[in-house]
Amino acid sequence: MKLIKWVMLVVTFTLVGCANHTSGLAISSDGNVRADNSSLAREVATSDARARMVGDIMQGSVVISSKVSTDMRLQYKFTWYDISGFVIDEQANSWQSATLHGMQNIQVTSVAPNATATRFEVYVRKAFSN
Repeated sequence: MKLIKWVMLVVTFTLVGCANHTSGLAISSDGNVRADNSSLAREVATSDARARMVGDIMQGSVVISSKVSTDMRLQYKFTWYDISGFVIDEQANSWQSATLHGMQNIQVTSVAPNATATRFEVYVRKAFSN
């Protein structure tokens, strides 16, 4: 029994070691910023989260800024929440690619999937080639 537990532990650590590093930065529509990857936070910043109503649907935007002089391939994803804090249609929100040139600022935008959205979060990570 101990051997099985030990083998499972080794397999788990091996799989975790092979996983892509996908942590990054998040900014919410109320302006709170979270850095899950300190290395990326030294290279990229998120700011100026804004929301507006387009008819009865919320539109959100965020500025992503480069802090370095080299180009970076990034991905970002908007996640929309209803008034109770539940995610709205998670599968409809896919990762979008962007190239951020040295010291460049870009504004990314998205429209909520439906009228129940009251807030959003944008997550930014480095894009890795497979």
